[in-house]
Amino acid sequence: MATQSLTPLKRTIVGIQFMFVAFGSTVLVPLLVGFDPAIALLAAGLGTLLFHGVTKGKVPIYLGSSFAFIAPIVKATELYGMPGMFCGLVAVGVVYLLMSLLVKLFGISFIKKLFPPIVIGPVIILIGLSLAGTGVNMASQNWVLAIISLLVAIACSIWGKGLIKLIPVFFGAIAGYIAAVIFYRSGMDFSPLAQAKWFALPHFTKMSFSWQAIIFMAPVAIAPIIEHVGDIYAISEIAGKDFIKDPGLHRTMMGDGLACMLAAFLGGAPVTTYSEVTGAVSLTKVTDPSCMRIAALSAIIVSLIGKVGAAIQTIPTAVLGGIMLLLFGSIAAVGINNMVKAKIDMNKTRNLIIASLVLTIGIGGAIISFGKFSLAGIGLASLVGVILNLIIPDKNKAEAPVETVEETE
Repeated sequence: MATQSLTPLKRTIVGIQFMFVAFGSTVLVPLLVGFDPAIALLAAGLGTLLFHGVTKGKVPIYLGSSFAFIAPIVKATELYGMPGMFCGLVAVGVVYLLMSLLVKLFGISFIKKLFPPIVIGPVIILIGLSLAGTGVNMASQNWVLAIISLLVAIACSIWGKGLIKLIPVFFGAIAGYIAAVIFYRSGMDFSPLAQAKWFALPHFTKMSFSWQAIIFMAPVAIAPIIEHVGDIYAISEIAGKDFIKDPGLHRTMMGDGLACMLAAFLGGAPVTTYSEVTGAVSLTKVTDPSCMRIAALSAIIVSLIGKVGAAIQTIPTAVLGGIMLLLFGSIAAVGINNMVKAKIDMNKTRNLIIASLVLTIGIGGAIISFGKFSLAGIGLASLVGVILNLIIPDKNKAEAPVETVEETE
């Protein structure tokens, strides 16, 4: 299907399809951290439109909730409260903007030097493993529903055709929900759905300034920044255009950063470029950026339908847990795959030290405190990885291209 042959109606249909490709993962993040799913959809839609404004409407990219921030959001909320945590999420966008400036000044080589595969891989593995316990705990509430959701998601991933293969999370959740309604209806609470209005604004959350939350959350931006670079390379290859040069990586990174800040101000999780949608672009051969803007408008419209948000919140925890077993493990596997593709030699003491410390510090829950400030989890582990990579000499340095990085949302 050539983009040039699409009528306005067909572009609208394709755009709505792109929105549904990202729908499942976008709403799962807020469900796991206690946000309003409607906010995530609204933030994804508005953030995508903002991104397209900054990048001159040239890049066929869609933004959605990032899985890299689930564990940090939960921990920061415990430490600083939800208003303070959102202040920390704004700082994530600021880090994007700083990186955008550095890329503008020093070029892409700066990113490659700061975040080589030996840092990226273990950080991505850490994101998946740090969430594994959450997935198991959720699934354990009803293993029957969890297994049904998991098996359907796996079946869609392996045997699905076309767009079905791109949205296994969506179909897994639907299958688990139907099973819950048939066999465990008595344990489900449909009152939120009955009470919800058809059209309603999402529930916005206020934020309060917190230096502690800023320091805690800012380093977590490392992983999604690298994901962003990888996705821009990927979409450039698919579209046959060099978006690294035009509109420029600094512009795409700035657009992503501003979208993250907007999401935080609205009361949602930071957004990131979605490889699921990039995969859909590759499948459909539709590279018209206007389709992504249609997807964004569709997400905004859906976010204003109160019944949709209420229905999402009635999904049993075990259904989500079953999907998480696959999704969180997949994130860790992506990290391993990136290290394999980059041909990281784990027999080298340098690489072994960096990977080991990133994983043990992150999974072990290490915390460094400075008075009222603290740095912990993925943020601390990522920062340690970057520092070790810069100070430990590499006699046989051979950097792998950044574009091997894949999505970990």
